[in-house]
Amino acid sequence: MDIRALASGETDAVRDIRGRAFGPVSDELWRRRLPAVRPSFDTGRQFAGFEDGAVVATGAVHEMTQWWHGRAVSLGGVSGVAVAPEERGRGLGRRMVADLLERCAAFEHPLAMLYPATTPLYRSLGWEHAGAQHHVEIPTEALRTVAAERIPVRRPGPEDAAEVAAVIGRAHASALDCGPVGWTEARWRGALTGDDYVHLAGDGFLSYRWADGNGAMEVTRLVASSEATLRALWAIVGSGSSTAETVRACVPPMDPVLWMLGERTYETVHRSQWMLRVVDAPAAIAARGYPVGVTAGVPLRIDDPQRPANTGDWRLEIGDGEGRLERSAARADAVRLGPRGLAALYAGVPVPTLRRAGLMAGGDGGDAAGLAAAFAATPFSLDFF
Repeated sequence: MDIRALASGETDAVRDIRGRAFGPVSDELWRRRLPAVRPSFDTGRQFAGFEDGAVVATGAVHEMTQWWHGRAVSLGGVSGVAVAPEERGRGLGRRMVADLLERCAAFEHPLAMLYPATTPLYRSLGWEHAGAQHHVEIPTEALRTVAAERIPVRRPGPEDAAEVAAVIGRAHASALDCGPVGWTEARWRGALTGDDYVHLAGDGFLSYRWADGNGAMEVTRLVASSEATLRALWAIVGSGSSTAETVRACVPPMDPVLWMLGERTYETVHRSQWMLRVVDAPAAIAARGYPVGVTAGVPLRIDDPQRPANTGDWRLEIGDGEGRLERSAARADAVRLGPRGLAALYAGVPVPTLRRAGLMAGGDGGDAAGLAAAFAATPFSLDFF
């Protein structure tokens, strides 16, 4: 199989195979999707595997950032991994994913993220479950009672893509969020030509659509840096209570709106799991944010067969909200991690969980105690790709 980047005029080359893998794509849906995905074609980030001139596998690496404790880390968003049904069982999917991992390194992304269609394949190449996209159902009437003052809000268009990206980024940074992704300005220009209804405030952004025959609303993104703006944007959603009985909202598990509701008993939550891969360990550690006041100095032994540059003995130092990973002499008491354990630790999976899951060993002398506090996080995503 020969894998190469697709040119901007080859968008239809992946349509058939992805339709066979994930379900048919109508002409109208394909038309609506193209503005958002075309930047990845234009920048050589959509790939296909060819045999005898025919496409037998596909995959993409989207240019993103991912927020970790308020800092944006360069991220490769792996998506669209598909193999022609008649060619499955030959290892083509694994070859495509391994190639995409190397593409992430070539694009200088310290991290890679994906939503798995199957876990074993991605675990075999070093990815591990890290967080989820959370959807919660809220009665619209409960949102109607959220007290809010009026603030200036406008409807942005493609020309506002840079401002939209900046407003959303500032909201994630101020909240010290972990997990949500940031798109490029080109991607936002395409998204702002879509069918979602969008509202932009000075420090907040809202996008939503109607669902279930207009009997429900779906909030795809609502972020704000201040309480006043957060309340005002949710009040816009709640104003649809005369038409929509429920709101299905994509929110962090600790979103402030859940503490603004006047009545809250039980909730229906749907989770879509995503996986993380550390591509460049020193760069990923240096780019991430950490809680101020937490310090740690831990010897690590990493064994990463797919990314040999990560393999070896290291010294991890955390302090003053910064981290660094430096080569070190081997130590018998080092914390031992494979790529899956490293990804899960980076995402805030508790150290006792990692040990009992067999993803971490060693470090019994106490040096590992600071890892849990340094990497503590509740990762989430607001985007499915």
